[in-house]
Amino acid sequence: MDSFELNKVAGAVLGTLLFAMGTGFLAELIYKPKPAGDRGFPLPVAEAAAAGGGAEAAKEEPLPVRLASADAAKGQNAAKKCSACHSFEKGGPNKVGPDLWGVVGRPKASHEGFNYSAAMKAKGGSWTYEDLDHFIHAPKGFVQGTIMAFAGVPSGAERADILAYLKTLSDQPVEFPKP
Repeated sequence: MDSFELNKVAGAVLGTLLFAMGTGFLAELIYKPKPAGDRGFPLPVAEAAAAGGGAEAAKEEPLPVRLASADAAKGQNAAKKCSACHSFEKGGPNKVGPDLWGVVGRPKASHEGFNYSAAMKAKGGSWTYEDLDHFIHAPKGFVQGTIMAFAGVPSGAERADILAYLKTLSDQPVEFPKP
């Protein structure tokens, strides 16, 4: 192969590359790309929910009133979202969270065999219906530093139903507070 043929091959390759680049530049001049805009859907902002939650919490009925009309059967159904991390049987196993049998009236961070976070251990006291209501509403707001990843139950009626169900999970149920 002589140098003339090598020059023809090199010229063809360079000409093809030049043609491809030229059509690319020409296409960019003709067709303007549209900006992508917002991708996906907006996620709720925790601060906005907390700011709006104060006004909503003020409109919510007091816990004793909500507990008076609570339904344990609805609470058992609502507590299914908790069963991924908690068991509800007497002597049931600890999962990601502790067993919830007899939780009302039990000292906080005291279930045998479960490793609680330091924040939960420092909370102290026993679980009351009021404490459980606040904890189920916003776990990280009630016990700052808890390792519980659940976002909470915003509905006061649903929380009351869950508390009514938790009342049934005890050999000696703690009575609801009086309105």
